Amino acid sequence: MIVRPFSKLRWAIPALIVGSLMGCGLLSPTPRETPAPVEAPGMAPSMPGAAPVTWQRPKATWTAASWADLPGWDKDPVQEWWPALWRGCVKPAAAWAPVCAEVRKLGPQWGTQVQDGFVRQWVQSRLQPWRVSAPDGRTSGLLTGYFEPLLDGRRMPDARFRYPLHRAPQGLGVRKPFLSRNELERTPEGRAALAGRELVYLADPLDVLLIQVQGSGRIRLQDERDAQGLPKVVRLAFGGHNDQPYVSVARWLVDQGAFSLEQASWPAIRNWATANPARVDEMMHANPRVVFFREEPLPDPTVGPSGAQGVPLTPGRSIAVDRESVPLGTPVWLDSTVPQVWSANGNGAPTPLLQRLVMAQDTGGAILGAVRADYFWGWGDEALAMAGRTKQSLALWVLWPQGAGPAR
Repeated sequence: MIVRPFSKLRWAIPALIVGSLMGCGLLSPTPRETPAPVEAPGMAPSMPGAAPVTWQRPKATWTAASWADLPGWDKDPVQEWWPALWRGCVKPAAAWAPVCAEVRKLGPQWGTQVQDGFVRQWVQSRLQPWRVSAPDGRTSGLLTGYFEPLLDGRRMPDARFRYPLHRAPQGLGVRKPFLSRNELERTPEGRAALAGRELVYLADPLDVLLIQVQGSGRIRLQDERDAQGLPKVVRLAFGGHNDQPYVSVARWLVDQGAFSLEQASWPAIRNWATANPARVDEMMHANPRVVFFREEPLPDPTVGPSGAQGVPLTPGRSIAVDRESVPLGTPVWLDSTVPQVWSANGNGAPTPLLQRLVMAQDTGGAILGAVRADYFWGWGDEALAMAGRTKQSLALWVLWPQGAGPAR
């Protein structure tokens, strides 16, 4: 969700629910707005016939590449990526200090105020692309998606809103593992640990599952009003978990014969729960892991939740990765496709390419391996629909500062 092995945000819907199965013309810049190209050549790809230049990460191999190797590189409106880079440069890794100093000097809106070509030129003059592959040489992997739920809730329970979300209990982190879901809900010790820790109450146990899988969410409080008289919206951020093993409810349902692995999805889980209300509690307790939250104000609803890098995520331009393959704060070129969105009559639209520059700014418990990414779609119903369908083939390249040493 958003970390973690559970980052500050969540585990992806298809990834964690399914488990590890699965411009427009802009202003031309003045000379002062256009940074001078960097002369340092960086690490160029090997000459034909020579051994390729490679770097080894704990879970991945990086091989020096050329810009021509990046499918669709000249088509992505990379100026839309600049704000995500600027946010990432607030907390840069050591290798990124010179580049990020320049990014911060240019400001968060520079990339959106100049023509796309200037941003692309800036990137190419400062960074070097590297193809990411698994230790066994595989260059194809998996792209999934996640989002930030927006759910209705109440501070105080009533006949409808009666499923609580809790802040972390006392002793969490001292006792490992902490009490399981079953122990927390069904034993005197567990109930005592959660007593008085309720943050909000939701109307559906599957909403509890959804926000716990994502690790963060927005709650529209039905019993509190904002200055405009509308339901107040707050954010519940990831506040820890009980260190119990995660068990995929989708995998559990597959094992129960509810549907096949290929059919596993968030809509399929909801459909099963609607048809089997007496077994929902059994399904929930198949997973002993419980996620706890902390409340945060939401002064700007256009800003995403914080990821594992500690910076706000940008819809469509932030991803979660395995940090042993790709360090947090690294630009990544994705080569994948947009998931097929089905219309009401069941006819699918063609699937366009998803080839774009993003930032590695989050992690996830099911986001493991070299060529693996979880794409942040944003928040709300449309993001839910896209995230729930994202299960695409993936190739990726990382962009690393020219002249910098191997990624650590």
